This record gives sequence, structure tokens and C-alpha cells, in this order.
Amino acid sequence: MTTDFELKKNISNLLSQAYPFYYQGKELRSITVLLFLMTLLFGYFFEPFEVYQPEHKMGYFWITLIHSCTPVFIVFVFLSLKTSQSSKENWTIKKEILLIAFFLLFVGVVQFLIRDIIYDNPNNWSLRYFYEEIRNTFLVGILFAFILVPINYHRLNTKNSRNAYAFNTSKTITSISNKNPSHINELGIDPQTILYAKADGNYIELFLSDGDKILKRLTMKSLENILKSYPNYIKTHRSYIVNINQIDTVTGNAQGYKLQLKNCSNIIPVSRNMISKFNKKMNS
Repeated sequence: MTTDFELKKNISNLLSQAYPFYYQGKELRSITVLLFLMTLLFGYFFEPFEVYQPEHKMGYFWITLIHSCTPVFIVFVFLSLKTSQSSKENWTIKKEILLIAFFLLFVGVVQFLIRDIIYDNPNNWSLRYFYEEIRNTFLVGILFAFILVPINYHRLNTKNSRNAYAFNTSKTITSISNKNPSHINELGIDPQTILYAKADGNYIELFLSDGDKILKRLTMKSLENILKSYPNYIKTHRSYIVNINQIDTVTGNAQGYKLQLKNCSNIIPVSRNMISKFNKKMNS
């Protein structure tokens, strides 16, 4: 029988799981269009909440359209808020839930503020309608979230897991020969001995195949410039560069890939925004 402690631990583990950050670029535009269409069609055809026609200042379709445009407006407000690259790459289910909750709260507040445009009701600015607008927004928003979030998570997890499995079974992980001399003058070591490099502030940790670790006062950008002529190196994360020749296995989840290297117990991440570049390199 599951105890309260075990239940809390399971919930905590679930909330801390990685979740893709997709509030940017093409995916954000797709989400915005989908959100607009779902809100418009759901509100117009199902009329989920009681409506009182005599107080409407316009037709019900136009009212539903205005309500559907509100989330789009809020999305553009959120777009003006800059999210650090570190936060994007360490996005979790907990952060996703909190973002959705804040988003729904803002939408509900805006829906309340525009009541005078839509309804001819002397009590538009009452606490009752303030509560109702926020409550109704959360009811519809949570319904959409319960439908879309698991579907999107499962889609990405399946896609990345399938691609990772293909890498492991199709002998894609093969050695890439270097046309350059096997010596990096700036680093003073044979590049073939590097498993991966990890950024730590203004320093770079070089992890070698013999188990040694070298610390260099170097930025990630500088290291990229040093290694750019060596085709077997690829940046997989803002803090990691990996020697492809040293990859043993690849696993996938909704956030991206995880790399297991030869003679190394550490797991190296491939962040979601690096997946396309990684796939191209591995399949080239």
C-alpha cells in the first residue's frame, strides 16, 4: 500500500521531470493558432457557460471571437518577457504547470476587464464577475491542458526515443575521421583522447578517455573555434561539446537525447534546440 510519503515522492519526481520548452519560434506560432481555434470552436459550439442574451451588446459569435483573441494577446505579452537559455534547457513539468497557471490567471483578469465592451450589465465590475471570469478561464484552460500537454509530451518522447533507437541499431554511431593532425596546439592534447568538454563559467573541463580531467581557462565559444575544423566534435548543449567517436548509446525523451559515452559513467544531454543539428551530424 502506497504511503503518503511515497505518494509525495512520486509526485515530486513527476514534477521534476524534464519537459520541452516550446514557447518560441514556429512552435509558438502553431500553439497560438491551435489555442485560438480550440477556444473559438469550443466556446461557440458548446456554449460551456450560461449566457444571458439580453445583456449582449453584439452577436454571440463576435463575443466568442473576442474571448478567443484574449489568449493570443496574452501570448504576445508573454513573448516580451525574456527567458534565459539556462531556464529553457532546464524546463520541467512543474515549471510548465506554473506557467500555464499564470497564463490562465492573466487571461481571466483580461476577460474581466473587457466585460464593458461585451455586456450591458451594471454589475460588470463586481467581485462576483471577477471571480466568474477567472474561474471559467481556469475550467476551460485546465481542460485544454489535460488534453494537449500529455499528447504533446508523449509525441516528443516517442519521436526522440525512436530516433535514438535508430541511432543505436543502424550502426549510425561510427567513427568520423579527422583530416587534421591529431594534435590541438591551443590545448596541447590529442583530440581523440577527449570524451567531452563541459563549460564551468570561464573555465572548460576536458574529460579524457583515460579518466583524467583537465581544467582550462577558456570560454565555450573559444573552444568551439578551436575545434571547428575537427568534424567529430559537436555542441550538444550550451555547456557541452562531445566527441561523436566516443558515443556508445543514445536514449531519448521529450526534452531531447541523453548520450552514454565509452568508458564514462556521466550522461551527456542533447538539448532540444540542438536535436536538429545533432540528427544531421549523426546521419551525415
